This record gives sequence, structure tokens and C-alpha cells, in this order.
Amino acid sequence: MKSVISVPLSDRAYDIVIAPSGLDHLGSWLANRERPLIKPGQKLLLVSNPVIFKHYGDRAVAALTQGGYRVSTCILPAGERYKNLRSLEKIYDAAQAHQLERGSALVALGGGVIGDMTGFAAATWLRGIAVVQVPTSLLAMVDAAIGGKTGVNHPQGKNLIGAFHQPQLVVIDPNVLKTLPAREFRAGMAEVIKYGVIWDPELFEALEAATRLDHYRYIPEELLHIILTRSAQAKAEVVAQDEKEGGLRAILNYGHTIGHAVESATHYRGVNHGEAVSIGMAAAAAIAMAQGHSETLARSLWHPSEAARQQALLTKTRLPTRIPAGLEAENLISLLQGDKKVQDGRVRFILPEALGRVTITDQVSHDDLYPVLTALGAQG
Repeated sequence: MKSVISVPLSDRAYDIVIAPSGLDHLGSWLANRERPLIKPGQKLLLVSNPVIFKHYGDRAVAALTQGGYRVSTCILPAGERYKNLRSLEKIYDAAQAHQLERGSALVALGGGVIGDMTGFAAATWLRGIAVVQVPTSLLAMVDAAIGGKTGVNHPQGKNLIGAFHQPQLVVIDPNVLKTLPAREFRAGMAEVIKYGVIWDPELFEALEAATRLDHYRYIPEELLHIILTRSAQAKAEVVAQDEKEGGLRAILNYGHTIGHAVESATHYRGVNHGEAVSIGMAAAAAIAMAQGHSETLARSLWHPSEAARQQALLTKTRLPTRIPAGLEAENLISLLQGDKKVQDGRVRFILPEALGRVTITDQVSHDDLYPVLTALGAQG
């Protein structure tokens, strides 16, 4: 079942192709057009990590070679803690060694870490060359590979170094999820649940109707198609309205504000991105209920019954909703001040109003945060 979702961004428009075995058609989709996305004969640098390349690297290289491209590879260590300037320099070194030109392109074969770093390298090499995203994790398929956000982490915060750089094409092959570890599948489901809360109540209800959501093997093909297409469509619709996060796109950070602080506090070890987002969504729900009918917000925030539905869905997906042991509330609040979403010294939070609707506010104080964080397990 093949689906094509367009991201309409004028001269930066591109397609998200969702197709079983799509990995094997990667080269032809780039080349076989009246106006090829990347001219056959050009050099491509495929960036991946050892785990993903072992499973899918040869197939990707073969598909690109069959499309008429000259392919070289750059293999980086796996893991969020390697999403840094040192790894970025390795991509630059490979680009230089293989003499990539302005007509060349980078191809990201991997999860969100590989996609973000490869996209940023493409945005900055020779002042910008093309990038193709081939996500292999659920989290990357539904979120990281779409929308053009690229970057690396700074020791003091996540994704503080980056740029907007839209891909030429996103190819999602659902079959590669067969080798995705269960924990990583659950991490991707956190982003899917996020879309249900911020944008698509019907997606949320489809997830509620599922028997299990904690592993690929329990997801019927029809539901997986719904998960991938509706999540990608939600991301595409938001990005099309606000490409560079001037307003609406900030809602995609639901759960990420406190989630990023948790990731930073744990030094990107022990808690993966999706797990941190799940914790952040639980915190956002608690903040929203505590705000209640606050006069500082445009509308009263969501009802406890809706918060309970979110909690039930996170629990069914076996995602954490409590802050890891040993983290201090004051340290997490301090880390929030280094978040890239801070404006005029105030942290912006995305808080739910109802399923499918959220609000962006900077009216969340230390006094609001502290009891929520301690109630979720942070040390006081």
C-alpha cells in the first residue's frame, strides 16, 4: 500500500513516500522523473550507523547505484550522545574525501540522530547541498525526517546548534520496522500520540481502539498505515503553515520542553527521546490541569478525563510518565532556561486544551512547575 504525502513549501516542496520495500526503489524515485530530484551521475554520500547499515546499507547503496549515482558511505557511532560537533566533522571529512560538489547530495539512512546530523551537514556543506531522508525508526518516520529541522546537541542543551533545511525526498519503508527494537518502537509511538493530542483526535481514537501498541508485531497492517500516514500528514500540514516555527509549528514541541530537560539532565543516557517526550506530555497534562481556569490563558485547559485518556494511552504503549530517580526539580527548571524555545527569558510551554487543540503560553512560573515535577518523581 503506497501513499504519497506532499509538503507544499513553494520552491522547497517535496514528497513523503510511504511504501513497503520502498528502500529498493530509492534510486529510481530520485532519478526517473522529467526533472530528476538529483541528476544521475552525481555523487551521493550515504550516512548511517553500524547497526542500521548492517541491516539495510547494502540494499540502499545498490538501489542508489542502480539509479545511476556514485555512492560512498560514512558510518557514525549509534546513539544520542554522539549527536555532536565531533560526529558532524566526520561527515564533513567524508564529504571532502569523496569530493562532493554542489550538485551532490547526502542521504540519511537511520533514525532521528542520523537524520538530524546529516541534514545539518547538508545545510552547511558548500553553503547547502541536497539531502534525502530515509528514516529507519518509527520516531524518525513520523517526526524527525519531516519538516527540515536539523542539528546537533550542545553539552548544555538539545539541538541548540542547527538549521532549517528541507529534504528533497523522504522515503518511508514500513518493512524496516521489523528489525526495530521494541523500546525504540515505543519511543516513536510517543510522537504518534503527540499528534493525536495536538492535531488529530481521530488518530488518538484509533490508537485507543488498538489492543496493544508496544511492539511492531502487535500492530495490524491497517493500523500501521494509519499511524504512518496520519502522523506524516499532520506534520506536513503544520510545517506547510509555519516552516520555521514562527508560531503554529511550536505546537509540535508538545511534551518536548520538559522532555528535553530530562534528556539533558540524564546526559542522553538511560532515557531515549520518545521516553522523555512521554514524561514531558504527562507533565504538560499536569500543568494544564493545575492552571485550570487561569486568567492568564485564553481558554480553560483540558478536563481531567482527557488527561486520563492520554495517561491510559501512554501506559498501554509502556512509555514512562514519571521523572527518572535522582533528578532534581530545581536542576530541571534551570535546564529549561537553556531551551531553544525560550523567548525574552520566558519558557514557552505547549499545553493541551482538548484532544486536537493546544495552546502556547509563557505563563508557567517556577511555582507552577515545582509541584508538578516533584509529584512526577523529581527530588525536591
